[in-house]
Amino acid sequence: MKEKVEAALEKIRPSLQADGGNVELVEVTEDGVVKVKLIGACSGCPMSQMTLKAGIERVLKEEVPEVKEVVSV
Repeated sequence: MKEKVEAALEKIRPSLQADGGNVELVEVTEDGVVKVKLIGACSGCPMSQMTLKAGIERVLKEEVPEVKEVVSV
């Protein structure tokens, strides 16, 4: 599942990089929780939680149905 998550993140990265940020995959747990670290401009952005839930989590759940939740660490 980690490979599928990483492939889905590759689709998201250009949007984040366009705004000076990025996302780094930290861990994928057995129960479907994806842990990511927002870096660059994303790490201090007040909209980062919305980006995480409405953007990253939504896309990952569409691409990898096993994903239950995405959390920032």
